[in-house]
Amino acid sequence: MEALIIVDMQRDFMPGGTLPVPEGDKIIPTIEGLIEKFKKKGALIVATRDWHPPNHISFKEQGGPWPRHCVQNTKGAEIVVKLPENAIIISKADEPDKEAYSGFEGTNLAEILKEKGVKRVYICGVATEYCVRATALDALKHSFEVYLIRDAVKGIKPEDEEKALRELEDKGAKIISSAEL
Repeated sequence: MEALIIVDMQRDFMPGGTLPVPEGDKIIPTIEGLIEKFKKKGALIVATRDWHPPNHISFKEQGGPWPRHCVQNTKGAEIVVKLPENAIIISKADEPDKEAYSGFEGTNLAEILKEKGVKRVYICGVATEYCVRATALDALKHSFEVYLIRDAVKGIKPEDEEKALRELEDKGAKIISSAEL
């Protein structure tokens, strides 16, 4: 069984949001195409999201590095890709004093995937060098076969993004393009 994991495709991470990934919106059509492909194959579709309380530790007002973003039940936290009704949404970093970049951190994502018999995960979304990287590394730690879809991820700084991709490849992730699926 396969799963498509869509990382943090939320309004606040898109251009115009409070913590935008440059051109993050440009990968929306590619990701929506992947959703259709994976839906047809009967694969599991998972979307992770930052789901911060208003006083989250990562916010500058709380001494963290980031502006307020993806606050629970706000427009900025909305997922911007069209998900099928049966998609699984994984909320992370939803406690005030716990940060989480990975979709596996502090969630039951690994258990859900294993319970459904998933062996191989395909990862896309934003930002490559932060939450995408952390999710892919944790997927490897949980012994999943990991494919990162290069044309369906966006990073903040090209040099940091390339460094993250090299690291993921070195740790065993396969970097592919959506055309290879």
